[in-house]
Amino acid sequence: MSVAREYHTATLLPDGRVLIACGFTPSTELFDPQTASWTTTAPMSTNRYQATATLLANGKVLVAGGINYPRLASALLFDPVTSTWTATGSMPTAHEAHTATLLPNGKVLVAGGWSGTTYVGIANAELYDPASGTWTATAPMHSPRFDHTATLLPNGKVLVAGGYHLGTLSSAELYDPAAGNWTAASPMTTNRDNHTATMLTNGKVLIAGGGGSGTYSSAELFDPATGVWSLTGSMNVIRMQHTATLLRDGKVLVAGGWNSPMGALSDTEIYDPATASWSSSGNLVIARASHTATLLADGTVLVTGGASTNDVTSSAELFLPGALLHASTSGGNLTLTWPATNGGTFHLQTAPALLSTKWADADDLVVTTNGMSEAVIPMTGAAGFYRLKQ
Repeated sequence: MSVAREYHTATLLPDGRVLIACGFTPSTELFDPQTASWTTTAPMSTNRYQATATLLANGKVLVAGGINYPRLASALLFDPVTSTWTATGSMPTAHEAHTATLLPNGKVLVAGGWSGTTYVGIANAELYDPASGTWTATAPMHSPRFDHTATLLPNGKVLVAGGYHLGTLSSAELYDPAAGNWTAASPMTTNRDNHTATMLTNGKVLIAGGGGSGTYSSAELFDPATGVWSLTGSMNVIRMQHTATLLRDGKVLVAGGWNSPMGALSDTEIYDPATASWSSSGNLVIARASHTATLLADGTVLVTGGASTNDVTSSAELFLPGALLHASTSGGNLTLTWPATNGGTFHLQTAPALLSTKWADADDLVVTTNGMSEAVIPMTGAAGFYRLKQ
């Protein structure tokens, strides 16, 4: 990327590009997977971080709240057709470290956030109507909270879980858009904040990691059909401020994060709902926390920014799931092929942790696409992370 960022947003646009915004800067940029290139676009009017970005049904992106000292109630719209930002209605309440969920009716539910007072969250919830560009208050949550998760369930309700308010929370609640109210759900088995929540293809919600009484490797599942939480296999590494991405095959990729004493993490692992188990999926090129991970149309995962070991990073990398790759060997080299949506030239830098010593001193390789993408990479494994050149 052109700018180092953490606590930023990444939004997959209808045309397949990814909009990167926020993160201690008003600048924004677009990643085009077809050319593996970045372009800067119009800046936002206000610098903000810990904001939310939501793709609306009309193709625009709603960026809401965040902090720029003070906390912000303002909201902006990005139009991918014109690559411009415009102001839209402001929220009744300033929100930071909140959640934003696109509802089946096209409205956006914003819930919770930090109050600005140490350790104290807010319970306020509001709805954005894209048709009118206005916000209306809806019923507040039962518990104030920030650094929580919000997940749209198959029945149209929203599950809010965990977070922080005068301590780490295990409580969960459900928002019903039809009734406009919240009902208490069963609490998680563990209190958590800065965890992840992923809607699985089997209809259950996977909660992984987070902090509370230390940093966790544990994970649990919420079953909307029964309203019951149950423990599932634990991750191999304790982590918080990581990402969790649902892959095409229904598995979940968890990447990076933070723990003490290791700091920013490069470890990644994959959860298999069929076996309720985790397996290592190699290392990120650069350790990072508070980053983003976005599933692209071709099944790869774009990882951007975050806090690295010594500083905030501008780096970005792609994860190529093994299921996408076809491997063959010739002359000691491993040739990988994976589907490409269009022609173009990809410039990738390989992850040293995945390479044989034969390739240890190489800097760059070029992957050219023409219906199929091909790369000759002397490495020990197929799936892995590859750094995008800036």
